[in-house]
Amino acid sequence: DVNNHFLCQTATDQNPFNPFAGDGNPKESSPFINSSDPEKSQQYDGKTMALFEEEMDTSPMVSSLLSSLANYSNLPQGSKEHEEAENNEGSRKKPVKAPQMGTLMGVYMPCMQNILGVILFLRMTWMVGIGGVIEAFVIVLMCCSTTMLTAISMSAIATNGVVPAGGSYYMISRSLGPEFGGAVGICFYLGTTFAGAMYILGCIEILLIYIVPQAAIFKMEGLEGAEAEAAMLNNMRVYGTLVLTSMAVVVFVGVKYVNKLALVFLACVICSILAVYAGVIKTAIEPPVFPVCLLGNRTLVWKGFDVCAKVIERENVTVTTKLWRLFCDSELLNATCDSYFVNNNVTEMPGIPGITSGILKENLFGNYLDKGMFLEKVGYPSVEEPDAIPTNTNRYVLADITTFFTLLVGIYFPSVTGIMAGSNRSGDLRDAQKSIPIGTIMAISTTSFIYMSSVVLFGSCIEGTVLRDKFGEAVRGNLVIGTLAWPSPWVIVIGSFFSTCGAGLQSLTGAPRLLQAIARDGIVPFLRVFGHGKANGEPTWALLLTASICESGILIASLDSVAPILSMFFLMCYMFVNLACALQTLLRTPNWRPRFKFYHWALSFLGMSLCLSLMFICSWYYAIVAMAIAGCIYKYIEFRGAEKEWGDGIRGVSLSAARYALMRLEEGPPHTKNWRPQILVLVSVDVEQNVEQPRLLSLTSQLKAGKGLTIVGTALAGTFLDNHPQAQQAEQSLKKLMETEKVKGFCQVVVSSNIRDATSHLVQASGLGGLQHNTLLVSWPRNWKQAEDHQLWRNFIELVRETTAASKALLVAKNTAAFPSNGERFTEGHIDVWWIVHDGGMLMLLPFLLRQHKVWRKCKMRIFTVAQMDDNSIQMKKDLTTFLYHLRLDAQVEVVEMHDSDISAYTYEKTLMMEQRSQILKQINLTKTEREREIQSITDSSRGSIRRKNPAAVTTQLSVTEETASGSKEEKPEEEEQLIHDKSTNPPTPATPQSPVAEAETPGTVVQMTWTEAKCDGDQAKPKGLSVTEGIKDLFSMKPEWENLNQSNVRRMHTALRLNGEIVKKSQEAKLVLLNMPGPPKNRNGDENYMEFLEVLTEGLNRVLLVRGGGREVITIYS
Repeated sequence: DVNNHFLCQTATDQNPFNPFAGDGNPKESSPFINSSDPEKSQQYDGKTMALFEEEMDTSPMVSSLLSSLANYSNLPQGSKEHEEAENNEGSRKKPVKAPQMGTLMGVYMPCMQNILGVILFLRMTWMVGIGGVIEAFVIVLMCCSTTMLTAISMSAIATNGVVPAGGSYYMISRSLGPEFGGAVGICFYLGTTFAGAMYILGCIEILLIYIVPQAAIFKMEGLEGAEAEAAMLNNMRVYGTLVLTSMAVVVFVGVKYVNKLALVFLACVICSILAVYAGVIKTAIEPPVFPVCLLGNRTLVWKGFDVCAKVIERENVTVTTKLWRLFCDSELLNATCDSYFVNNNVTEMPGIPGITSGILKENLFGNYLDKGMFLEKVGYPSVEEPDAIPTNTNRYVLADITTFFTLLVGIYFPSVTGIMAGSNRSGDLRDAQKSIPIGTIMAISTTSFIYMSSVVLFGSCIEGTVLRDKFGEAVRGNLVIGTLAWPSPWVIVIGSFFSTCGAGLQSLTGAPRLLQAIARDGIVPFLRVFGHGKANGEPTWALLLTASICESGILIASLDSVAPILSMFFLMCYMFVNLACALQTLLRTPNWRPRFKFYHWALSFLGMSLCLSLMFICSWYYAIVAMAIAGCIYKYIEFRGAEKEWGDGIRGVSLSAARYALMRLEEGPPHTKNWRPQILVLVSVDVEQNVEQPRLLSLTSQLKAGKGLTIVGTALAGTFLDNHPQAQQAEQSLKKLMETEKVKGFCQVVVSSNIRDATSHLVQASGLGGLQHNTLLVSWPRNWKQAEDHQLWRNFIELVRETTAASKALLVAKNTAAFPSNGERFTEGHIDVWWIVHDGGMLMLLPFLLRQHKVWRKCKMRIFTVAQMDDNSIQMKKDLTTFLYHLRLDAQVEVVEMHDSDISAYTYEKTLMMEQRSQILKQINLTKTEREREIQSITDSSRGSIRRKNPAAVTTQLSVTEETASGSKEEKPEEEEQLIHDKSTNPPTPATPQSPVAEAETPGTVVQMTWTEAKCDGDQAKPKGLSVTEGIKDLFSMKPEWENLNQSNVRRMHTALRLNGEIVKKSQEAKLVLLNMPGPPKNRNGDENYMEFLEVLTEGLNRVLLVRGGGREVITIYS
């Protein structure tokens, strides 16, 4: 039975492993497939799964997968280090306690504690007084709806998969990618840190103004205006620094104490709020007694006097009060007094008339004040002397800052932040996906209700002047919200003091952990140091940085100045949470399947718009700074940060945008103005899969300068199944080389049964839609004459034919090894263009593009064109100059005249050798040695016909061509090589004919010599005593085999030699020569001759780029 031999192996995991861990693990998206674990060799005796047994090592059985998933424990941050520390001690592992927190304790309470805080107690009454009930209500509504919409988006993200510890940062970075994640994470971190500073400042304010005013180091008694303000700020700085230090020590010593105290602090907050509601109910029955003293319509600071009157009757005698002494120079009734004091009456009125008094009507509308203005009671008479300078201003309650609507928004917004507290604890929750949405949304609903009801209740219970009095100076220095509380103001004072302390501690605990999470992800390189901590995972370095940033907030020292700063950072963070949700919903990412169903992209979008608006409403300059910080971090991560693939939504956006752009490109071919070479570079690789022509990529980089499309392709022979590893290796080496050469583009490796087909596939199938190559760049086939099977040049010619058929342009670089690298610089020299036929203007465009690159920038451009017998060369030069002027190209123009002339003997000889050679190559059935012998005999026979008598006169200046550079055995006849050398090294100039030297030797050679060297330019240097026809007859009589030559080949060879002579004469020193590449012959018989023609055409030139147009205009004179 065959089945008995099958043993089914499966990959079970003995250790429960964390399928979602993987900071920077590229397989995070598919944690189970290909996970290599040595302990997976457990044998399954089941014979049912034999069909799958071969893949068991990469694809585990579902049963083992499920068991490892069930054991997955979502550990909070820092726990890994705990485990490691325990393992090191050698103690046996304690079982990890499963997180046990439910919705109420895990999400609802922490959110409540974080949302309700310092602003409610210290600034809410003042905000209602300044802005009026209506505007204050609008502000609260706006801020609360922002957080509610954000909470809905956050719930959707939080329930889309398991959120490990790291809360909001983790959610945003995994939804929006490392760049946005890092930027938002750092914004959130800075926000939390400044929140710590704000809580500490609130704590000090309560301590120094309401609890122990005598503790102030800088005394404020008797100081006025700016001096008093400075003293207050200095007190805040000193005490703030002390409190911050002590809190940082507490956090450093033990976080567990902070978490234990959290409940105590929360109890304080809830008691305080209940006390306020109780107080409101009590005002309806019996309002508390907190009288306010007015002089005229100005509110007085109730300090230093007991009775609100100028004089009182005591035992039928009118006696002056302490108030009198504050404004007059003596106790006597005839004393000199302040003029305003004399002219106005003193009135006492209740500070808290109660909810039934109808005071709400007065408090409905705003009453914005400038700094230093008196707090005045509307509707009370006031007599002022014109032009009188106010005196005794420190006796009145004054506005301490200039107020306006947007300032109130900035100061109020921090009181609705803190909605992330639940999601930050996602690691400790029993069922995070259920608890986070319910808890957060419930907490926001509760706090929004508390805030909105507070606005209305404060407005309907408390006198307007008292509301506007920020520090409660008119009500004997009591906390204004405290005056409303029952049974005593101290409930609120003590409650708010503890709640601010607790919130400050929470911020100092949370912020370093957030920074540590960002640092551990490794996306911001310079933050890596903050990832380290104590052995138990406490982020020590991060705590130090947090304390330093917090200190900068404390040095600002004013609660009203710090609040807008942290509003910015939080708003930014919330904006991105909304963006993440909207993007994921609109893109319909396959992985976007949140448990929480009550979200919609429009809500997220609205939340995002609200956040953005609030940022600019609060303070446009802070908003710009916050955005600049986020932008800088984004770009920094993009350039320097680690490559992370988190399956984020931004990748989805890129994909959608790319698809949209590609569809747009499909609509039609680009206009001539937009045409640029989109290059497919074809390179070959050696056995080690390394690129053989690296300079080809340097040239690409110089030509493209990072614009447009570049595809680097290579072809491998074989089958894809067998050669897959080689293909991957080749792709890696291409990528590496592209990176080195700074080529921005894509690489493609195609495996096919032979190189010819693979190259053809590349030409046909590279690119996508409108983003396709229109130009091919290849290297001239090296050693094509020696190729064993002659497939090399056949492939090349087929490639030329294919590009022509596909209407693509073709660039062939000859002598690629001599091309400059990107690091080289030409300080001078020329790029020469030989414009022989017009095929779309590629020849003009290429030098222009090359000269944009710093390698070629200093080179000048020269354009040569060829005039025939019947052309007017002077007119040609004028027209060409005008054409270039309209093309806006700077170039020197030269017209080379080539008159019809007779074909030289040298040409015939060259053609003959070429044909004889191709004759041999056709006899493929010959063995290699026979072939070599055959070539040798031809060489010997031709040696007799052409023999140079004076080889010493020949100096070789030829740049090393690739054929000789290759160092491989050459099967090329030496004679032919000799001829090429002579041809190229001595560009024939009629001024220096060598005929006299040769004449002395043999009359037969003279004729030949003269024909060759003078190359029949016009009638110059004709052999003495011989007419042209005689010469030819003479030659024919010498070489009978010449008559059988193919005349078209002779003509072509003639053109190639003549052109080459001219090019070498004019452009031998040029840094680069570009010339038109003639097309391959229509019939395939003459293919190898075609290669020979091209070889002759480019002989003796250092760097050549043969250019063949794609059959369309690529350059235009029109704008």
